[in-house]
Amino acid sequence: MPVTHRPARSLRVLLDPPNPALSVHLGLQPDIEVVTSATARPEVALVEDLASVTALLEDHPECRVLVATGSAHPGLREAALAAGAAGLVLRDGPVGELAECMRRAATGETVVDPALAGP
Repeated sequence: MPVTHRPARSLRVLLDPPNPALSVHLGLQPDIEVVTSATARPEVALVEDLASVTALLEDHPECRVLVATGSAHPGLREAALAAGAAGLVLRDGPVGELAECMRRAATGETVVDPALAGP
């Protein structure tokens, strides 16, 4: 009989667009459950497109949205936060750091990876 190692309340995370490899790695975190649809009421969503921030928040205003990027672009941090994102994170950073950013965002914190914070 399988044994679940998840706490009674997992942090539900949505990846948009879906990323099967990242889903597996995040799913190995003991307190994170990756969901496949916004109808599952995720607490945190990781998106790669600023338009997705607005669309997701229109339908699910309680969701904390993080924007994932591969590098810093002038004005990206400001644009993401102005769109309502809870932060900006590196897409290809260590999974443990990404998971920690998700946990912090879920508590209401604004999270910006130091490498993306700008001058």
